[in-house]
Amino acid sequence: MNDEFIKRISSSLILIPIALFFIIKGSFLFNFFIIICFLVTSYEWHKMSRKKSYYLFGLLFLIISFYSVYKIRTTMSGDYIYFLIILLICISTDIGGYIFGKILKGPKLTRISPKKTYSGVIGGYLFSIIILSLWLSSDLFIKPQELNSDTFILIIIISTVSQIGDIIVSYFKRLSKIKDTGKIIPGHGGLLDRIDGMIFAFPFAYMIFKINIFQYF
Repeated sequence: MNDEFIKRISSSLILIPIALFFIIKGSFLFNFFIIICFLVTSYEWHKMSRKKSYYLFGLLFLIISFYSVYKIRTTMSGDYIYFLIILLICISTDIGGYIFGKILKGPKLTRISPKKTYSGVIGGYLFSIIILSLWLSSDLFIKPQELNSDTFILIIIISTVSQIGDIIVSYFKRLSKIKDTGKIIPGHGGLLDRIDGMIFAFPFAYMIFKINIFQYF
């Protein structure tokens, strides 16, 4: 577990700054970045599902998902802030779930994803709430403010969708009898393994933002 954890941390320390560079820069650089991510993710999906009945449905969903990623970054007011909030919720949920699950263990959540535990789910919620609250109230945020009820609800919703997305991708991996979708990221597996929750969270978040029923910040 220690070697795996070190690999995950090392990979994250390299990948997160690279991703942030393209996200914050925007323009054609961001478009280039998400096109590369889309192609890699689609290739991994192709390898694991090319002979399955749900193959085309999965590809269509990936197109919709990455389109929502593009729309949130390029058309939402607030520049890249909305994008970073969704990204940070997903990453915090994943980290919290991993840490709490490894330390506290406890009952398994589902047979579909054997590593998922109830403690991990709770950890994902708690960690995303804490990290978002700290970020929104810090000088790193454009207009520092306390976490309000609408943003709290958004965190819970997106964290839930992200965790469900993780389980869904795990289900398809089990159908394909593989552990990881690839080996491109040491400690994480494939890119699809890394962004499994995000590809569900971003389309859902885009719909929430378009409805505009909450007052976030």
